[in-house]
Amino acid sequence: MDTQKPVTPERRSARERLLAAADELFYESSIHTVGIDRVIERAGVAKASLYDSFGSKEELVRAYLQARQEARKGRITARLANCATPRDRLLGVFDAMEEVMAAPGFRGCAFNRAAAESKAGTPVKAACDDARGWMRELFTGLARDAGAADPEHLASQLVLLYDGAAVSAQMGAGSSAAVAAREMAALMLDAAAGTSRAKPAVRSARKPKAAVNA
Repeated sequence: MDTQKPVTPERRSARERLLAAADELFYESSIHTVGIDRVIERAGVAKASLYDSFGSKEELVRAYLQARQEARKGRITARLANCATPRDRLLGVFDAMEEVMAAPGFRGCAFNRAAAESKAGTPVKAACDDARGWMRELFTGLARDAGAADPEHLASQLVLLYDGAAVSAQMGAGSSAAVAAREMAALMLDAAAGTSRAKPAVRSARKPKAAVNA
């Protein structure tokens, strides 16, 4: 009787393993305290593979941040797709943030942390600026759809609120920071849109879920 051999998953490329190792190590510690030797050891590849794939540590850090940004875009986009109204979609950004903060291993915003360690004009700082710019554009569009009189101004305020919640969560507030930020965002949106609503109900933080990218 013939037996079928078990199907084994395709081995990841050296580039994929380096990115996975960088994601773990840079987020667990920081981009400056983690040397390339640690990344190479975690990835289980030769040192030449890092330079062949990325050219330098700085380019590896940039690729790590870009991968984080793509994951964040996908997560937020999927969350907003399930929202019924423009107002719900804007507030849904903070719901997505709450899920990230409640996950095990949350250590703050990867982009804020990397930006604090980077100099102006570097590829790493540019990647952080791109991520911040995307968030501002997202909030601007959502604010416009929700009827804000000055969507650009409200978006600037919401980015500050989003960043502040991320720092607060990293400092120990946990996912409750996102809950509070959502309530404040609702009040800001209603004021900007000229609507009046009852005080939003206080929502408790969700129970921890599987780890996701921040």
